[in-house]
Amino acid sequence: MGKIISFSNQKGGVGKTTTCINIASALGLLDKKVLLVDYDPQGNTTSGVGVDKRGLEGTVYRVITGGMSLKDAIRSTVYRGVDILPTTMDLAGAEMEFAGSFSKDNNPLSLLKQVKYDYDYILVDCPPSLGFLTLSSLAISDGVLVPMQCEFYALEGLSQLIPNIARVRKNFNPSLQLVGILPTMYNGRLTLTRQVIAEIKKYYPNKLFRTPISRSVRLSEAPGFGKPIHYLDPKSRSAEEYTAAAVELIERI
Repeated sequence: MGKIISFSNQKGGVGKTTTCINIASALGLLDKKVLLVDYDPQGNTTSGVGVDKRGLEGTVYRVITGGMSLKDAIRSTVYRGVDILPTTMDLAGAEMEFAGSFSKDNNPLSLLKQVKYDYDYILVDCPPSLGFLTLSSLAISDGVLVPMQCEFYALEGLSQLIPNIARVRKNFNPSLQLVGILPTMYNGRLTLTRQVIAEIKKYYPNKLFRTPISRSVRLSEAPGFGKPIHYLDPKSRSAEEYTAAAVELIERI
């Protein structure tokens, strides 16, 4: 049975979607079967694996509102071992439609349990907020991975996210675990980076991934090609780092 992992950080611009896509790609190349769930109305995970959002019929929104079955909406990608449940901006309407009725027993994303036996990992790219969409994902996940830029604002955001994970664990999902914190846009030569890493080690011992993700122009270019870094530049440092992160993810959950 597959593990459902939410990729979450309420601060935008920390490399969350990039991390979700490239860990999925790395897991696929490690012979794991992966489902990417684009649960962010911006739809960057969808376009990031080369799916054209124009005229897209099978989406997360249609699935959770009963307009299409989950299995009919899931699409294969050209990348080894990776399928995707795509999204478009219509998902933004779910915040208003479901927020008032959400409960432990009434979570529209519980539909993912239908395919847990079909995949080794189900990776959910959450929006950069702590609203209904993120809550509903955390409530059905086995774990949450937090990509975090090495800046103090991001550290402040992390200090807000961790108590929310604890509240979800208490009220909705006792088995939810913090899989780990993955530093992104890393530059070890900067004093600020070293200070932030030291703070994470101090307050969240054993939660820091061993291999951070370095800042890279090539990695930033990959979404424009609709390709994970392993397929755009397989010998790059970024590809190696995301493969190392995927291996550690397997160890952690």
